[in-house]
Amino acid sequence: MERSRREKEIYKVTLVGSLINVALLIFKFVAGIVGRSSAMTADAVHSLSDFVTDMIVLIFVRISSKPDDEDHTYGHGKYETLATTIIGLLLGGVAIGIIAKGAIMISSWLQGNELEKPGMLALWAALASIVLKELVYQYTAYKGKKLDSTVVVANAWHHRSDALSSIGTLVGIGGAILLGRRWTVLDPLASIVVGAMIMRISVKLLKEGLDELMEKSLPPESMEKILAIVREYPDVEEPHHLRTRRIGNISVISMHFRMDGEITLRQAHTRTSQIEQRLKQEFGADTIVNIHVEPIKRPGEEYLCE
Repeated sequence: MERSRREKEIYKVTLVGSLINVALLIFKFVAGIVGRSSAMTADAVHSLSDFVTDMIVLIFVRISSKPDDEDHTYGHGKYETLATTIIGLLLGGVAIGIIAKGAIMISSWLQGNELEKPGMLALWAALASIVLKELVYQYTAYKGKKLDSTVVVANAWHHRSDALSSIGTLVGIGGAILLGRRWTVLDPLASIVVGAMIMRISVKLLKEGLDELMEKSLPPESMEKILAIVREYPDVEEPHHLRTRRIGNISVISMHFRMDGEITLRQAHTRTSQIEQRLKQEFGADTIVNIHVEPIKRPGEEYLCE
């Protein structure tokens, strides 16, 4: 997909999520305050972090979509990976804050202090959040996979985490309302469950982002596919020194292989170009392929750069 078109599609899907996030965070804050629900207030903070995340996506995707230049000869794709990592960190911070506040309220309840009973407005806000955020998650995740964008997929999970947190919020608020004042502790308990779910997603996104920033190789099945493509050509032998990594949504493949030392440079160039095109068909047109050709070893001969 053309870069400018891809960038526009990412902007579109992110803006849809942003508009829903703004509406929800206002509704949740009002419902949390008026409805006297700590779980709903925590949920509102989570929606606020969703909105901040959307802004990060918009900024970093614009940077990552820039073409390569003399300072970034491999392009700016790593900015997209950096955005994914920042989203993971934000989610972790949100989770810690929610868990801490819930723990403080439970501690107060254990000391004999009475917690306020949530109102029905908070319950309705939780229901609205579950439905809307799950729909936004499905839409964003679909687009993220189609666009092969890790940051859009990460943002989709941020939407899903909001839907999950609202389920916990719904259970806590509903229990506190239906079971009476003795069970108002269910509200902060729900907020802690919400925080734990958000933390789990945070760790997942951080691992993905850091793996790519630390130049982790492509998955084993991708490595096997690369070798299988090279072995399709009978005049190519001993593929070795295979190295791979990701730069945003672009794969980078580097390898050595051997060919008959008596063939012409033109023949070697033609074959390596064919292999390069096959790899780009498999891994994407923007895939960066670096191939080093060595002559097949003959008894008693030694070669440099092996």
